[in-house]
Amino acid sequence: MKTHHDVVVIGAGISGICAAIKLREAEVTDLVVLEKANAYGGTWRANTYPGCACDVPSRLYSFSFAQRPDWSRIYSGQPEILEYIESVAREHRLDEVTRFGVEVTGARWDAADRHWKIFTSDGELTARFLVAAAGPWSEPKIPDLAGLDEFPGEVFHSARWNHDYDVTGKQLAVIGSGASAVQFVPHLQSKAAKVHLFQRTAHWVLPKPDYAISRMERWALRSSAVFQRGMKSIEYGAMETVGLAFHRPKPLMHVLQALGRIYLRMAVRDRALRAKLTPSYLLGCKRILFSNDYLQSLGKPNVTVHETGVAEIRGTTVVGSDGSMADVDAIILGTGFHILDMPVADIIRGADGRTLTEHWTGSPEAYLGTTVTGFPNAFIVLGPSLGTGHSSAFTIVEAQVGYIVDAIRWSKSTDAVLDVSSEVQAAYIDEVQSALAGTAYNAASCNSYYVDDNGRNSFSWPWSTNELIRRVGRFDSAAFTRLPTNQEARR
Repeated sequence: MKTHHDVVVIGAGISGICAAIKLREAEVTDLVVLEKANAYGGTWRANTYPGCACDVPSRLYSFSFAQRPDWSRIYSGQPEILEYIESVAREHRLDEVTRFGVEVTGARWDAADRHWKIFTSDGELTARFLVAAAGPWSEPKIPDLAGLDEFPGEVFHSARWNHDYDVTGKQLAVIGSGASAVQFVPHLQSKAAKVHLFQRTAHWVLPKPDYAISRMERWALRSSAVFQRGMKSIEYGAMETVGLAFHRPKPLMHVLQALGRIYLRMAVRDRALRAKLTPSYLLGCKRILFSNDYLQSLGKPNVTVHETGVAEIRGTTVVGSDGSMADVDAIILGTGFHILDMPVADIIRGADGRTLTEHWTGSPEAYLGTTVTGFPNAFIVLGPSLGTGHSSAFTIVEAQVGYIVDAIRWSKSTDAVLDVSSEVQAAYIDEVQSALAGTAYNAASCNSYYVDDNGRNSFSWPWSTNELIRRVGRFDSAAFTRLPTNQEARR
């Protein structure tokens, strides 16, 4: 196998797949995709918990260059999304450039040879360009709870669901009440003898406008490109209206919040339970959740909502921070992912030998969420400050990949080594932080995963999706410091 490539891509989820396809289309063919698992799909391969589905309409949650007219639902489930991702990879023959079962354990910029050294479970590679496409939803966050390791029953995270464990008739504890729990808790409630939900913070939940697409509608979508584009435009407009509410909370987000209160009242009749489930912060400060059965399931007789975090695990007993207890057979963690402290940042070392994590010191930042000063010829897909509460990840990925492809082509044509200017990066970060002020993302009354260790929102994009496409998708060589090439450095 080759040990040097023009481009090494880390990860074979939607980001890595898009990068490989677009690079090959741009005739950058000397590339390899390294994937530690044995299949495509990324987060949609890893997350197989019951009820797993997307909260962005399928027509938007797909590549613009590989539209599918026959989705079975408005919001597709995990199996259908994974099948779609795998089919796109197959159709573009990505097996020719993908190495499965190869984990990247480290990467370091070699200043002398002006290339990246990549260390893997299958040996060492070098590359002129490095594309980190592992994504921020790749590594589950396991809480540091006293006694969790000694719990004698079953313990697993939602992203590592144990399908061999039968929950029927069991006493279960669910820790966490975020986006994953909203989807799997109704399944547990329907089978378990008892479900104890430990909810540290209540979340706003809105009804999900989902339904199975009829044969007639699918026929019309297959038969008419105009109809297909029209339906997609309607969905895009609806999502952008939600985006506008994030940016201008008064009055738009307050209207949505009022709808959330009405839905909660309709779904939960018990006044005491409804009080537990009513958030104290502005809608949008945390991720908005969508479900047609989660709130309803919490009102069932076999569910107890503990309005508290977890203090410790004592034998088979889960002890809440408020002293409440639950004796259980199994613990299921819905505690999210390493979003801002993404694991790939621990293994990529820049020109000064320090990792991304060491550079960031708790506050991740990258110019256009893609390039970082001191990390020449390296790119991050779905990096810091690109998260939105309404846009499709596919849209963000395509914009970034377009930028990366243009940057690599320009670098190859000029024989340049690209390192984004520290002044340009700092000015961009200041602009983002300034624009986030006053948005729902930065509401002071809640603590979300948008906020990093230093109390700064390093996750959210403060403008519209169209603005993201315009800005992130446009490569400008003037933003970069041109480092000497190999030949120049040796003169």
